[in-house]
Amino acid sequence: MVILTSVLTTGALTLTACGSRDNGKSGDSGSGTTLTIGVDAPLSGENSTTGLGIQYGVQIAVDDANKNNWVPGVKFKVKALDDKAQPATGQSNATALVGDATTVGAVGPLNSGVAQSMQQVFNSANMVEISPSNTNPELTQGKDWQTSKKRPYKSYFRTATTDALQGGFAADYAYHGLKKKKAFVVDDKQTYGAGLAKIFNASFKKLGGKVAGTDHVNTGDKDFGSLVTKIKNSGADILYYGGQYDESALITKQLKDAGVKIPLFGGDGMFASTYIDTAGKASEGDLATSVGVPADTLPAAKQFIETYKSKGYKGDYAAYGAYAYDAATAIIKAVKAAVDANGGKLPSDIKTDLRGKVVDAVQKSDFEGITGKVAFDEFGDTTNKQLTVYQVENGKWKAVKTGTFNG
Repeated sequence: MVILTSVLTTGALTLTACGSRDNGKSGDSGSGTTLTIGVDAPLSGENSTTGLGIQYGVQIAVDDANKNNWVPGVKFKVKALDDKAQPATGQSNATALVGDATTVGAVGPLNSGVAQSMQQVFNSANMVEISPSNTNPELTQGKDWQTSKKRPYKSYFRTATTDALQGGFAADYAYHGLKKKKAFVVDDKQTYGAGLAKIFNASFKKLGGKVAGTDHVNTGDKDFGSLVTKIKNSGADILYYGGQYDESALITKQLKDAGVKIPLFGGDGMFASTYIDTAGKASEGDLATSVGVPADTLPAAKQFIETYKSKGYKGDYAAYGAYAYDAATAIIKAVKAAVDANGGKLPSDIKTDLRGKVVDAVQKSDFEGITGKVAFDEFGDTTNKQLTVYQVENGKWKAVKTGTFNG
């Protein structure tokens, strides 16, 4: 993973400049009001490859909105904050974004565990938050989602589908597609990883597969010798990992080095070029599920990808960049709806009026984004339930199955 400290520092100075109306009074839209869209993601350290993809996905959407005058009289800017994949930092960032009187909404975070620390902050301020990557079902459907779904926060939405579908989709492909019958299941103890592994475990056994063993690792671990021994002795023909690419890349390398030639299968937290770069040849044949369909197969995303590459943006857009673009677009379109409903003018107060109207308008979203139709159900979940299985072939992720999973 390449950490671009100097680039990020410079970018932060550019992207976080304060707006012109810090008192929260918008005035007439003809005055050229500048509104802020916040971004929270890991922009340095672990998970920064995918975090940067989110940041620049939002930046491209904002640039398109300004260039094409999506909301007459209003310009948008990005305020990108680095949560370092830490819940406490994410909560602090949420407080900072809410406190900025020019901010109308936020895109992020990357990690479900970080989201749990931010949701209440945004909801209390009645400010919309749309994650392009959170997949834990509890975030939208409550802790008892498996028996009684109840939406905890009306201001929280996501353009990524949930682990309830992703875990089952992976189990189905492992059992029926790969013909694997004996899985060893590992997770990183985090909200996202543990939840995903639990769902895969249950789904795989329901299909008729056997779980040969389970174990846990800590984020930041480097030596997985004892885990490799357990997997080797279990006789498993596939390893399923719930967590991010930082640890899984090392696990698969150490597994293969020990002569255990079984594939490692993970979720969207693993789907990044950094996984392959770190694991090298050991990653060959490994698999990951991710939300939606490959961005480079979507005609509507062609210009987005060309722009991302031509700008030389760091990070990896493949996992969530296009979904971040659509999340930001949903916020911008919601601002437009609020302006249209107010006689072509911004509501008089951003904090107490505009933010609430944006939340309501996002709930009613219904447009064709670059990832497909953008709309949300009664829980704030995307109605786009497509998923893709990717496999490493010749040093690159290649889509091997795309579809939907209904359990």
